[in-house]
Amino acid sequence: MANPAKTPEGRDAAAGSPADSALFTDFYSLTMAQGYRKKNMDQNAVFEMFFRKAPFGGGYAVFAGLETLLERLRFFSFSEADIAYLSSLRFFDEAFIEYLRGFRFTGDLWAMDEGTVVFPQEPLIRVRGGLIECQIIEGMLLNTVNFQSLIATKTCRVWLASGKGSIMEFGLRRALGPDGAMSAPRASYIGGARGTSNTLAGKAFGMPVLGTMAHSWVMSFPDEEEAFDAYAEIYPDKTIFLIDTYDTLKSGILNAIKAGKKLYARGKNFGVRLDSGDIHYLSVEVRRLLDEAGLSKATITVSNDLDESIIQTLVNAGAPVDTWGVGTQMVTGGTEAAFTGVYKLAAREGPGGVLLPVMKFSDNPEKTTNPGVKQVWRIRDGDGMALADVLSLDGAGSTRSGADGGGAPETLERGRSYTFWHTSADYRHFRHPVEGVVEPLLKQRLKGGEPCAAAPSLPEIRSHMAADLECFDSSYKRHLNPHVYKVSITEKLRELKLELIKNYLGDL
Repeated sequence: MANPAKTPEGRDAAAGSPADSALFTDFYSLTMAQGYRKKNMDQNAVFEMFFRKAPFGGGYAVFAGLETLLERLRFFSFSEADIAYLSSLRFFDEAFIEYLRGFRFTGDLWAMDEGTVVFPQEPLIRVRGGLIECQIIEGMLLNTVNFQSLIATKTCRVWLASGKGSIMEFGLRRALGPDGAMSAPRASYIGGARGTSNTLAGKAFGMPVLGTMAHSWVMSFPDEEEAFDAYAEIYPDKTIFLIDTYDTLKSGILNAIKAGKKLYARGKNFGVRLDSGDIHYLSVEVRRLLDEAGLSKATITVSNDLDESIIQTLVNAGAPVDTWGVGTQMVTGGTEAAFTGVYKLAAREGPGGVLLPVMKFSDNPEKTTNPGVKQVWRIRDGDGMALADVLSLDGAGSTRSGADGGGAPETLERGRSYTFWHTSADYRHFRHPVEGVVEPLLKQRLKGGEPCAAAPSLPEIRSHMAADLECFDSSYKRHLNPHVYKVSITEKLRELKLELIKNYLGDL
């Protein structure tokens, strides 16, 4: 987390959310947990988090929320008040209640780098630990990563639509409650926004805080010119006049020019903001009037329920906009209600401590999971451009009837040729010689519940997102009808999946 502000208890300033309590879990996680204890089933298990469909009809997503998750896992526990509440339900026995009293996450966790461009069906996070602790953290993990990944992806689309322009996150008043209002600015910054209007988020995450003025400022003065002069007097280095309170072209821009000339005479620059009307027409006219007045350095900011489609249309039409203020559509996900991330059991401990691969079967092939503990490899060409992501077995590669105890992890090596299969394990496949860099994406973040390395700063995560995005052909980043990026499985993983399916069908 990027230099978070700390409370006296050492918690980050955004951490005062329900996610601090281990009660922030689905009730069935607790009922199953008690059942596992009663049946002496708290053995080692591996869960993997992945998503099934890229949001917004796009071809990719931006992985976000990891450092928030790792921070929350440090404190994820049951308070005495939580314990008292659970006891009052009269659903759990005293032995299980006592177990929960001392509950802490002590497992291991692997994840991709936060800010990585990711695709459906590939594990973003892998968790290994006791079955109970892995189960209890499910709801909090998905809530944290799903929401931030949704918002980071939306912001990235907005940023790309603007031509990687200047995006201000303006969504505090429309965000999904206080937690959404804190999570969204962090995620939007990762996705390409340059700052937020949310002052608390700025404090908590070390983000730039940004803003202009409200219509109420203008309406509080006898006239518009006086309002602009007063603001320029107080904030001569950060003046942006809101010019659509009364009439943008007949009043607002004319008074902004008068006040702006006074700032110019003092060696200061300024900007104007449009928050209503025909943004293309008004921005063109405002730019013309500013230039004719000799104020060519004055900037234009626009807002008003913008999204990536509107912004891309305005950019393509040549609207002279310098900065985009985006709120509702960015911090709520707009047309997409949720990120489709899921958390599924991939392996469980069998006799002799061997991890056995497991998979979920479904009448819907898209919901059938890939078994075993997996690594994700990103294959690049000689120029560093991403060509495909491949899932391989990273242990737990034995079948129910196998005896290899999981076997050695598969590795993909430069200079070798491989056959890669569609994740559904059907006939679709391709043969590929690995000529460029091949990179394992899942890296260990927690060992025994403790961090393995210092967390990157928020600007570092944002820079990683921007650099990673450059490694993908523009066809994968199209807003409409994007090219489908290849996510495949190795031959060994396909064979395992088919054998498990065969064994399952044979038992019916």
